[in-house]
Amino acid sequence: MREPANEMKEWLRADLRAAMKDRRPAEVTVLRALIAALDNAEAPAGPAGNAPWSGEGPTEIERLILSDADVQRAITTELSERQHAVIELERVGRAEHAEIVRAEALVVRRYLA
Repeated sequence: MREPANEMKEWLRADLRAAMKDRRPAEVTVLRALIAALDNAEAPAGPAGNAPWSGEGPTEIERLILSDADVQRAITTELSERQHAVIELERVGRAEHAEIVRAEALVVRRYLA
């Protein structure tokens, strides 16, 4: 069965390895954040994921299988957060930091369909 989140994470990890090899730390940070966002989106909701293990039953909780739309939504959320941060940073006069975040947003855009 096709799993869009796994396909995207494979792509992100390949790009992460290349960014690490080429010593592009800003890109490494963004790629790690995107992988984490997908991992978080796959985490099941509810108390079962937070309950301590009683010593009985399975020790693993199955991850959610994300659709293409779910994957795009997670990446779009990461882009949106950066876009809002750029606006806020510019509003408070932190133009230099806004440029850094704007560059991060460009990296995120690569992974939107």
